[in-house]
This record gives sequence, C-alpha cells and structure tokens, in this order.
Amino acid sequence: MIESAARRLAAELVERREGINRELSRNGVRFGVYKNGEYHDRLFPYDPLPRIIESDEFDHLEAGLKQRVNALNAYLKDIYSDKRIIHDGIVPEEFVYTSAGYYPQVNGVTPPGGVFAHIAGEDLVQGEDGRWWVLEDNLRIPSGASYPLFARDIERRTNPRLFREVRVRDNRDYPRLLRKAMDFVSTEGIAVVLAPGRYNSAFFEHAYLAEKTGATLAFPEDLEVVENKLFFLDYAGNRHRVGVVYRRLSDDYLDPFAFNPDSVIGVPGLLSAYRAGNVAIVNAPGNGAADDKAIYYFVPQMIKYYLGEEPLLHNAPTYMPMFEQDRKEVLSRLGELVIKDVAEAGGYGVVFGRDLDTAARRELSERIAAEPRRFIAQEIIQFKDLDVVDPQTDAMSPRKADLRAFVITGQNTHVWYSGLTRYSSVPGQMIVNSSQGGGFKDTWVLAPDEQSTARHDEELESVNLASLAPLAPRMPRIRKHALQLVTASKADNLYWLGRYTERAFTTLVQFFPFYDRVMDENPNAFRPFARALDLPEDFEDFDAFIHSFLYDGDNPDSVRSAIVAAFNNAVILRPELSSRLLQYVELAMTNITDAAERSANAEDIYAQRDVADNMLAFWGGIENSVVSQQLKAFIFIGKYIERIDLYTRFHLPLEQMDAPLDKLETYAHLLDGLPLPQCFASGIDWLLGQLPQRGYLEITDKLKAFLDDFTSRAIGGDNRDSGALSSMNMDAHRP
Repeated sequence: MIESAARRLAAELVERREGINRELSRNGVRFGVYKNGEYHDRLFPYDPLPRIIESDEFDHLEAGLKQRVNALNAYLKDIYSDKRIIHDGIVPEEFVYTSAGYYPQVNGVTPPGGVFAHIAGEDLVQGEDGRWWVLEDNLRIPSGASYPLFARDIERRTNPRLFREVRVRDNRDYPRLLRKAMDFVSTEGIAVVLAPGRYNSAFFEHAYLAEKTGATLAFPEDLEVVENKLFFLDYAGNRHRVGVVYRRLSDDYLDPFAFNPDSVIGVPGLLSAYRAGNVAIVNAPGNGAADDKAIYYFVPQMIKYYLGEEPLLHNAPTYMPMFEQDRKEVLSRLGELVIKDVAEAGGYGVVFGRDLDTAARRELSERIAAEPRRFIAQEIIQFKDLDVVDPQTDAMSPRKADLRAFVITGQNTHVWYSGLTRYSSVPGQMIVNSSQGGGFKDTWVLAPDEQSTARHDEELESVNLASLAPLAPRMPRIRKHALQLVTASKADNLYWLGRYTERAFTTLVQFFPFYDRVMDENPNAFRPFARALDLPEDFEDFDAFIHSFLYDGDNPDSVRSAIVAAFNNAVILRPELSSRLLQYVELAMTNITDAAERSANAEDIYAQRDVADNMLAFWGGIENSVVSQQLKAFIFIGKYIERIDLYTRFHLPLEQMDAPLDKLETYAHLLDGLPLPQCFASGIDWLLGQLPQRGYLEITDKLKAFLDDFTSRAIGGDNRDSGALSSMNMDAHRP
C-alpha cells in the first residue's frame, strides 16, 4: 500500500519537472564531460520519476552492503600487512601484485582509525526477476552522492504534500555521516576536501560537500608538507595543520614524490605525512587493489574468509581468463558475454560480444589470450528498465538503470538511505555511466508503515516552541568560514567577484540612457558609451553594437563575458558563500544566455533586465548572510573600486562619487590590521593613474590614503587562472 501511494504521488513530480530542472540549473548542479578532448560543463540530466525501493527490500540490501564493505576493508588491511588471504591460497598472489591499483608504497601502513574504504560506491543492478546483483565496487573516489542529495531538497519543496503523506526515509544525513567518518579518523587539525581543479568533471560535488560538511575546499597548491605534517596555507601564507583530507584525485596524481613524478596537481610529500600517521586520507591510497574488476571475482570468498558468513548479495556470474577453464569458456562464448577491461572505469573498456563482427571478435579473442589478466567476462544480466520522461516528447521511455549505493565507514558502517540511480541516455543501451552521457534519478527508500506511524506520532508529541530547533535536519554544525582559512587564490576570487558583478550591473544600468538617445536623436549616439568603456566604435550599425556588447560570448569585452567571469570566480567560493547565494550569479548567467538567444536582432533590448536584479539579489544576500565581515569586505572593496572606475568613465557628477567612496571606506575599516592581497593595491593604483585624465582630481586624495594603507599591508597574490577570468578589461590590469 505504501509503495503504491508513493508511486501515485511521485508521478506528480512529472508535472513539476520544469520547475525542478530550473532549480537544478540555477544552483549549478553540473557534471563535466570530456568529449573529443574538450571539457563540456553541462547540467546533469535529471528525471523526475524516482526509483522507489520498498523498506524490506532495502533492509536486505543494507545488510548485504555492510557485509561486503566490511570484508573489503578487511581485505585491504590484510594485503597491505600480513597477507593471510594470499598465504592461505584464497586469492592468488599474481592477482594482487599485478593489479594496477596495488601500491607497494603503502605496504605496511595502517591508516588512522584502521579504515581504508571510508566511502564505498557499490554499483548494483536489479534483474527482471527482482534479484539484485553487485556489478562493481568503487573504493577510490566514488562520486555522485551530491546529486540525489540536492535533488531531494528541491523535490521536498516542490511538492511538500508528497513528503507529508508518504514516508520516504530522509536522505539528508549524508553530510553528517561523511563528516562523522572524517572526524573519526582525523589526526590533528582541520578537515579538507582536496579537489584537483575547477574543471574536474565532479567539481560541483567537491564544492557542495565541502559546503555541507563544513570542511575547507582546497586545491593542491593550497597544501604543503613540512616535517611530515600537512598544512593548509591561507592567503597571508600562514600554516594551518590538516588532520584529514577527503581527496578527490586519483592515487597516481596524489603525490609526485611517491607516485607519478610528472603530476602537476599533487601535493609533494603527502604520502610521507600519511605514512607517518600525521594525516588521514579519505579514501586511503592503494584502495584500487580491492576494486580491481578482477579482484571483484573473489569478493564472495573474502566474505566467507574474513567474516565467516555466506554472502547476502551476489556477484554477476563472472569468468576469469587467467584460469584455463574460464578462458576456454570465454573464448567459446564470446558472442554471449560482456567483456570488461579491468584497468578502465566510467563505462569505458566495456564490450558486448554480440555487437562485434567476426573480425572484431577474432581480434578480441587474441587480446584475451595474450593478456588474460587484463580482462574479465560476465554473463549479461537482463536488468530492469525504469521509466524515464522523454524530454522531447513527454512520453514515458523505458531505460536501463543501475543503482550506486553509498556505504560510509568510520567508527561504524552505515548505508545511506538513498543512492544515485543512473539511467542510459539511449533506449536499450546498457551502459548508464554519467561520463557516457547518462542521467540520474532520485532514489526513494520507503520506511516501514508501522515505523512511519510511530515516528510521526513521536514527532507530533515532541513539537513545542522549545524543541523546534532539535527537529531541524541532522546536519553537521557548519562553521562560518573565517578569512584565515581563505587561500591567496580565493582572496583574489572574492575581490574579482565583486568587480565583475559590479561591472555587469553598472554597464547595463548606464547603457539604457545611451540607448534612449539613439532612439531619440541619431544612431551615432552610442559612440560616447563605447568610447567610455574603451570599446571599438566602428560597428556597422547599432544592432551589431548591442549584440556584441551585451551578448557575444566570444567577445571578452561583453556583458555576457563579464557575467561568465563573475561565475568562474564565484563557483570556487561555494563553501564560503553557500549554494543559496551562488545561485544568483548562476541565474544571471542563465538569463544573459537566454536573452542572447531571444535577442539576436536586438528586438527585445530589455530581455536581459533581470541580470541587474540578479546582481542586486546577490549583493543583498551577501550583506544579510552569516558570511564573515572580512569576506564581505573583500567582495565589496572590489565592487566599489569597480564602481568608482565606471562612474568616472561615464563622467558622472562628482556628488555621485560620495556614496561609493564612503562604502569603500566603511569596508576598508573592517580589514584594519589585516594583511591584504596585492590586487587591492594594484586596482587602486591603476585607478589613480586614470582619474586626472578623466577630470576627477578632487577624489584622488581619498584614494591615495587608501592606497598608502593597502600598500603597507599588501602581499603577493595567486594569478594562476587569469585567462579564464579576464573579461571586459577596459584597459584595467586584471592579473
């Protein structure tokens, strides 16, 4: 009964999918895909019909997943220490030591807390008969939890009645479970989420989980190892001890001293600090030795060996070509099996024998015979189709779908009451990986009917004014990000976020009077506007000027490029500013893009008017948020330096300079005594050089006083991403 009610009400989400997708878009819920060597940052396709798993069914999955991950953790501890499972002949040593994921560099190392796989992503499929099969164990850097976490939050607000009437197990515990596991293994110091860079395919998740767990988002250049201890470097060069790193880059690139010496995104010496027991790494280096597709073959035996239990979940029937009997079976039935390259991931290296012609099968047979350790073969499981709403036709379209369940291990092992359901982008296609273009659904785990009623009654009895706060979602207490935990590059991002948002806002506001003059006087009236911004004045006509100035994404001097630059600065600051505030910059980017598509002939010049409102909402949100005063000052000093620059370019009356000068002084006082990034001093210094030419000698004294103060405290900045951030420079020196 409870499942049928859930399905009936879940269907209502289909009617609201446009609103849900709009919310996902404005919050930047993205998954990057590399195609033909180019990075494409795209919205992760979302389907509103959730996968629904009944309570009893999930209880069975939960028990089996805990069992499996506990056995895999025991295996990792064993093969990097006593190696009993090898000595006892359960797993042949050639399978262990020839695994691409086995790293002798961590042999003999027991991680803090004794946990290797803190976060396991277990990929399962459900057969047409309802039986669940484990396809893969992901124990290195499994991604995807943030997407159903974010989607559920939107679903709850889109259809509150649905979640009042049907008891779906709450999935908001994931950040708390993750942070609890991180704190359990932490040695001494702060918690850090280590991202390889802004253009990593899962960067949204890195930043979002840092925000939700209260950890500090860091890039490799923000970390430093000194005397076998790991430190985070703030913008002033001060060191802060790191106790746990949730790393989101692979082993090969983690530490160039220990792994790949050509890596430019690792932290030199990190492994030494880890081996010394001075920092925990989540997940542990070397975990690939347990999620190798060939090692998968032995997991049922691991469960029996380490736990003395029969496996509750089953592997897909698998053949190992290194074993002679299995190799004969594989080669004789190649057209019936799916072949997987054990070194590949993300859906790559998977071949269905039935799809190969005779020559291709012969070639694959020869490769398997020559390199039997490199491949496994599996029976093709006819797994369930789930309905997906076709975005083009609105019709229901059956698609293959898997489930990535997340298992968190700290002091205890927990299975998250949700999961990432991925579906294929093409009907009938069996590869569903996100990197292959697939989409995702939320996963609803139903609570037992009697438990729901009891829990609901309990909550009703306990609700009173004094107890409302404890009923809030069980989330980690998020600390307010202090300036001392902002890196040099992020200080630069804050400053330029202020400048670019102001640039987009003021140039739009000032554009309309010039536009009116063109309508009232003559088509050449736009030239003073272009001249003020150091833009070309030789456009053939006014429409061409409008398109270039407002909408041309290839023109670095356009408003659209300024908004994109603001976003590129803002997206890195999600943990400091919050997703709630970041969405206004994201929305501005969406609005200007939509306006460009609607206004190719400048017929609707006001189509982009919402962009200015987005900027106002962003600044108002910053002012009224819990963001620290010093972080606000970094943004608003950049904003008001930009405003003074633009106002003097447009030769506005002197009295209109009073407000931005007063604001500049107010925010400068918030930074009294603090060291400041060089960009502050550079921006004012450049502006002082322009003011006499613009006829504003009267305000130079005030700015000189600011400059003297800033110069005495200025420190060098980090200008590493200048190419991506440069936009509408108008002769200003953007580092």
